[in-house]
Amino acid sequence: MELFLKGERCYTDKCAIKRRNYPPGQHGQGRPKVSNYGVQLREKQKVRRIYGILEKQFRGYFTEADRMKGVTGENLLSLLERRLDNVVYRLGFASSRTEARILVRHNHFMVNGRKANIPSIQLRTGDVVELKEKSRKISCFNESLDAVVRRGLPQWLELDKDNYKGVLKMLPAREDITMPIQEQLIVELYSK
Repeated sequence: MELFLKGERCYTDKCAIKRRNYPPGQHGQGRPKVSNYGVQLREKQKVRRIYGILEKQFRGYFTEADRMKGVTGENLLSLLERRLDNVVYRLGFASSRTEARILVRHNHFMVNGRKANIPSIQLRTGDVVELKEKSRKISCFNESLDAVVRRGLPQWLELDKDNYKGVLKMLPAREDITMPIQEQLIVELYSK
């Protein structure tokens, strides 16, 4: 499945999934039987790789989502979407989540006027993410902002390209997350 981990390359014909959609090796084109546990584990690993987080961190997000009111799977996706590195990617300041994480770690962004260099910061409604004044001259930001048109801007975010600012208008709902994720499988895996 295409996870769009490589930025712009995933939108072209050079994407590995489009060229060769099976595992490498002599037996890669066989059809192995996958158990229910295997399907659930594969889904969890897919979500972990999409957002680029480690197992212990993911487990913490699941525990927090389980404690919150509402549907656990939707709460989990909402927590993952509200991470600072993901919001930077969604606003179009970076071409991939990995690049967004690096840019956040290198002190290019401010949240509500204060420096923020931790990618896992949870943003709340009304938080303003802005590119620092010094960083606005860097060409990669302008190129990425131009490419956001192709990806599309989620409804729960608002972007001001001229001032290099983005605002979290509301919490992301399940309908706003368009990636092919079956969060119920992850809940079933952790509920065993």
